[in-house]
Amino acid sequence: MQRIEHRASFGGWQDVYRHESKVLRCEMTVGVYFPPQAEHGPCPVLYWLSGLTCNEQNFITKAGAQRYAAEHGIILVAPDTSPRGDDVADADGYDLGKGAGFYVNATQDPWSKHYRMYDYIVDELPAWVEADPAASDARAISGHSMGGHGALTIALKNPGRYRSVSAFSPIVAPSQVPWGEKAFTAYLGDDRAAWAQYDTVELLKTAKERLPLLVDQGDADEFLDGQLRPQLLRAACDAAGHPLELRMQPGYDHSYYFIASFIGDHIAHHARALGG
Repeated sequence: MQRIEHRASFGGWQDVYRHESKVLRCEMTVGVYFPPQAEHGPCPVLYWLSGLTCNEQNFITKAGAQRYAAEHGIILVAPDTSPRGDDVADADGYDLGKGAGFYVNATQDPWSKHYRMYDYIVDELPAWVEADPAASDARAISGHSMGGHGALTIALKNPGRYRSVSAFSPIVAPSQVPWGEKAFTAYLGDDRAAWAQYDTVELLKTAKERLPLLVDQGDADEFLDGQLRPQLLRAACDAAGHPLELRMQPGYDHSYYFIASFIGDHIAHHARALGG
């Protein structure tokens, strides 16, 4: 593990690390913010999953989250969104390939060699992060758009692993929208039954844990009707009796201006569950 950035921020440190991932079979970068409390004992960890076209830099430079993480004593971990490297499969367009890992374990060639972001986020990355004495084993997860999809599905698929979950503008039903249909066909094949394991709306039907979902969605989001469709999440939660706080925010779009406006609320939500 090589630290490649180290910057003071709100009394703590915003670092970026480069490491070799055995799961993804490539080098990966990940941002880690250590709040000032980490100097005095273990702190809980919030994993942030970013959206299409992003890497670890988008969240750590645009969201303004360090201020709130420092206030609550929470470590922030923001990994890249896909495997990287010259020998990693890619595709034309922004919504498949590099920058678009969709937090699944691909089963189809040529993607299956590297695109195992689910295992990376759930197992490999936390094993490294939580080996640090500064980190406790209290975890939360959040994300935006494709990363909101990742956060919700990972939390639902791993009951008891995360103490809280939230999302901004998540792709809640990837099996029913163009972004998800394109990615899932490529990564998982044509059998739609295999897609259900990575679809929040489908997973809610059999969820074994009632972890409350906090979701913020801008009502001026350019992808609202075509790709995000939060009404499907509301209907699925109503049908399953699953707790959901879906906040439609008037005038907000899909950008990091939206995330920065409400990230404090989300970190406070996680802090209550994490004891921070």
